[in-house]
Amino acid sequence: MEKTHLLLVEDDTNFGSVLKDFLTFNDYEVTHAVDGEDGWKKFNAGHYDLCILDVMMPKKDGFTLAKEIREVNKQVPIIFLTAKSMKSDVLRGYQVGADDYLNKPFDSEVLLYKIKAITERGASDSSEPSEDSKTIFNIGSFTFDSKLRTLSNGEEEYKLSPKENALLKLLCQHIGDLMPREMALVRIWKDDNYFTARSMDVYIVKLRKYLKSDPKVSISNIHGEGFRLIVEE
Repeated sequence: MEKTHLLLVEDDTNFGSVLKDFLTFNDYEVTHAVDGEDGWKKFNAGHYDLCILDVMMPKKDGFTLAKEIREVNKQVPIIFLTAKSMKSDVLRGYQVGADDYLNKPFDSEVLLYKIKAITERGASDSSEPSEDSKTIFNIGSFTFDSKLRTLSNGEEEYKLSPKENALLKLLCQHIGDLMPREMALVRIWKDDNYFTARSMDVYIVKLRKYLKSDPKVSISNIHGEGFRLIVEE
C-alpha cells in the first residue's frame, strides 16, 4: 500500500528533523523543506497528500506559501504550525485555506490524529465526487441535499436558509470529527467576532431542532474549539 506523502515546511532544522523522523516512524513518507521558498520548490516538484507549514519562516512565510499552493491546488489539505496563538493569525490561516491549526509546543500524537482525520476525510475513490462538490449527505435517517437546501427524513422536509445549509454541509464534511469554530465563522460569516459567533450558536440550535427526531444524530459542542456532528451506529 502506498504511503501518505507529507510536505513538512519548517525552518527550525532541529525541530523539523525530529518531527520528520517521528512522522516517518509512524509510516508516513515525509519531504522536509527548510523555508518557504524551498517549500514552494519542493511542492512543485512532487505530489503530496497533505502539507504541514510553519507560519513564521524566512524568505517566505507560511501564509504566503499556502496562498500560492491554493492558487494551483485547492484540494490538498494544509495544517499550520505556529508559535503564536494570536486570533488574527488563526483567522488569516483559515482565510488562505487552512484545514487545521496547531500552536507550538504541541503533542505529536495530536498532530498524528489530525493528519489521520484529514486524510481519511478526503480519501475517496476517483469515481466519487470531492467533498466540496458532493451535494447529497446521509445523516442517520435524514437525507441532506445541499444543492436544493433540503433536509428530509421521509416524513418531514425542512427548507434550510443559506447559512443553515452552509453550516450543515461543513459539519457533514467533518462528520465524526471536530469542525473548528474559526473555520466555520471565516468561511460562512467571513469574520470571527462576538456577534458572528453568537449568530452561529443560534444556527447550531436550529439544526439540532431539525435533527432531534433521530436520537442517533447529535451535534456536540467541544468547548472553545468547535462542534462535532455525530451519527451513532
